[in-house]
Amino acid sequence: MTGTGQRPEAEDGAEDGAGGGADKASGAAPNALGSEPDAQPATPPESPFAAQPGSSPAAAPDAEFAQSEAIADRVSGSWVDTRAPEDLRPYLRLSRADRPIGTWLLLLPCWWGVLLGALAFPELRGLTTLWIMIATAAGAFLMRGAGCTWNDISDRDIDPKVERTRNRPLASGQVTVREALIWMSIQLAASFLLLLTFNGAAIVLGVLSLLPVAIYPFAKRFTWWPQVFLGLAFNWGALLAWTAQTGSLGMPAILLYVAGICWTLFYDTIYAHQDREDDALIGVKSTARLFGDNTENWLRGFLVASVLLMSLAIIYALAPLADPLTLSLTLLGAWAFGAHLNWQLGRLNINDPDVCLALFRSNRDAGLILVLIFAVALLV
Repeated sequence: MTGTGQRPEAEDGAEDGAGGGADKASGAAPNALGSEPDAQPATPPESPFAAQPGSSPAAAPDAEFAQSEAIADRVSGSWVDTRAPEDLRPYLRLSRADRPIGTWLLLLPCWWGVLLGALAFPELRGLTTLWIMIATAAGAFLMRGAGCTWNDISDRDIDPKVERTRNRPLASGQVTVREALIWMSIQLAASFLLLLTFNGAAIVLGVLSLLPVAIYPFAKRFTWWPQVFLGLAFNWGALLAWTAQTGSLGMPAILLYVAGICWTLFYDTIYAHQDREDDALIGVKSTARLFGDNTENWLRGFLVASVLLMSLAIIYALAPLADPLTLSLTLLGAWAFGAHLNWQLGRLNINDPDVCLALFRSNRDAGLILVLIFAVALLV
């Protein structure tokens, strides 16, 4: 549906392999259980995703749960562990369904785009706006899951070497590559069905979003700026949702998109500091390693750029309406968003993984501030 879904939380870490957050951190739906090397194989479940001869054997539930507990950035007691069918759990974990922050970080730019489009073109508001918000929410869940699955397939030789990722379903053998590819295809197909409910321009943008999604997992192998590629994928929804709402791509959406990329650079650099030492050992690149002790200065620059670009997007979209109240209120949202990012900077300790993870997750609230104020502006 929209851009991707690799990574973002220990409920969610931006959630992909080594070298980036949202989706290593970043932010869909069937399965075969894997097992610890010396667990006794159980009768394979009757499922199209059941382990095949020669693939990893089905594990006893307690062995599988022990592996899930060992995932460093997991959320304890999530619905995946407690209520989802056992055969489905490794696939849901592969999609990071137990760590919703990645879905949120993929979804929020979609909601920014559709709400700003509705504010800019009052005559187009209505049930279509509501449907776009619902469809992008479902699409963000599915595409984040597909993106995380693709990320783990691409990083299957790296993740076992990184402490935080070595117990993920593919890295630990709970799911085979073939099963992961089938699972990814199901999520992509469901996303495409949702995309078909939008206008033609939005459908084209949705298909094009697969390009940055496909490239991102490999970016940390050839550039120190893999977070840029994550931002290109994670914020694509701003372009798509604006276009779905208004019928065509516009400059406000482009400015909002670039503002979102700066935001991704902010939060995913924080996230990537969790893996800095492991990344250095295996040669994976990231902005966390590139910036080092100068990280705070870089993050402040991304904060300023994000707020300024967001403000320009709002002005460009709403100035023609000559409605000072709506314009002032929405600009307040951009600056409140920036205040939250500044609050994160005041608490940042790049040498404390728990702090980095907590701050990374708090970006859901930062993005929701803008959504809430845009929604209020629609009602005044």
